Amino acid sequence: MDTTTQLAFARYQFDFIVETPLHLGFYSGSLLRGVFGHALRRLSCMTKMKECPACPLYHSCPYTTVFERPPPAHHPLQAFSQIPNPYLIEPPPLGGKVYQAGEVFSFSMVLIGPSITQLPLIIFAWQQAFALGVGKNNSTARLASVALSTATNQSQVIYGEQTDYRIQAHDTPMPLALTDQYAVTLHFTTPLHIQKKGKVLAENMTAKDFLMALMRRHYLLCEFYGSDYQAPDFSQLAEQALTIKGRTQFNWCQWQRYSNRQQQKMRIDGVLGQLTLSGNLLAFLPMLQAGQWLHVGNKTTFGMGKYQLI
Repeated sequence: MDTTTQLAFARYQFDFIVETPLHLGFYSGSLLRGVFGHALRRLSCMTKMKECPACPLYHSCPYTTVFERPPPAHHPLQAFSQIPNPYLIEPPPLGGKVYQAGEVFSFSMVLIGPSITQLPLIIFAWQQAFALGVGKNNSTARLASVALSTATNQSQVIYGEQTDYRIQAHDTPMPLALTDQYAVTLHFTTPLHIQKKGKVLAENMTAKDFLMALMRRHYLLCEFYGSDYQAPDFSQLAEQALTIKGRTQFNWCQWQRYSNRQQQKMRIDGVLGQLTLSGNLLAFLPMLQAGQWLHVGNKTTFGMGKYQLI
């Protein structure tokens, strides 16, 4: 992690026992995000106002704290219309599937900064979402357990039958430090969506394109949700990014999702595959390591831009 900024984040795996058949499309991240948001708002909203920004509790409500974080009213460097939210959902692997009754349906959620303290409410929201029904068939499921993923990719059950359905105290794990300062390969398991001049980058993505997107997300999260934030020298980092070489092995990925907010289908584009970076990576190692939890690019809240370092 950064020596100047401490940013807490943790990955939790949710295991549900399916009660009625659950039908999932090619990419279920947007579906999960939608049902979670609706359940969280039902549980959190006290005023029942239709629009959150007009609510007197806008800046203190648990719903907006987690799901729709308000941007700061004033910022010394720029005006923000929105800021990254302190959570993201990691859906099951790509590809449609039907889960039958009795099967285990699993997904993960990464909580960042203040959202970690909202874990009890978040667990309850997921329970309520699947009790009411998810998807076109209103499929129901029962939460069996929640497990914390450790830095070594092990898991620690913090909620479930073996804990008597009480959330166990736990620490948020710190990522292990990278040892290779000169070459690293990133394997993307969900689509990466980075735009430049209005177009989604694919094979034409440079190392600088990627590193600037990674840096932008990393330091915005640090600024809004970390402690002791000190802005780095962004111009110096941009110059260093120019010296890094990138080699892409990408495949195009495209699918549609339905937006309840816009009441229409929306096409989502991105790339899957591998990106190899080589050069003096020392300044970028903490960001590259943390990015395995925090993701990169657009639409990270429903799981896009997830990668593993190999």
